[in-house]
Amino acid sequence: MEITFSLDEINVVAKKILEQNPNKIILFHGNMGVGKTTLIKKITNELGVYGATSSPTFSLVNEYHTNDNQLVYHFDFYRLKTETEALDMGVDEYLYSGNWCFIEWADKISNLVPEIHSVIFIKLLPDGKRHLKMS
Repeated sequence: MEITFSLDEINVVAKKILEQNPNKIILFHGNMGVGKTTLIKKITNELGVYGATSSPTFSLVNEYHTNDNQLVYHFDFYRLKTETEALDMGVDEYLYSGNWCFIEWADKISNLVPEIHSVIFIKLLPDGKRHLKMS
């Protein structure tokens, strides 16, 4: 899937991503400020999470519950210094739980990511729109 969109269209993009039946582990790549967290919030809303969501930059992981009792994990590994820190927090238990796992800055734990996952690349275009590619 490949799409160019404005932030006003981000809800539609979140729906389209889920319509593609991605793997439950999704890695989000893109520069700081490109909208990774905003997109993850919209995807979690589409999954039925309606409480407050926020970036887990300081906590490393936020856990959300959907309205049908599914668990959704949102990781932000930007501040991680080593993969050992991720192991110490039990990242492998999250990643192999069978629940949705949305991971920002996954390059910090590249050796720990399960083989089966989806990847989303987001790029900011000069006109302010975003280009997204999912594989």
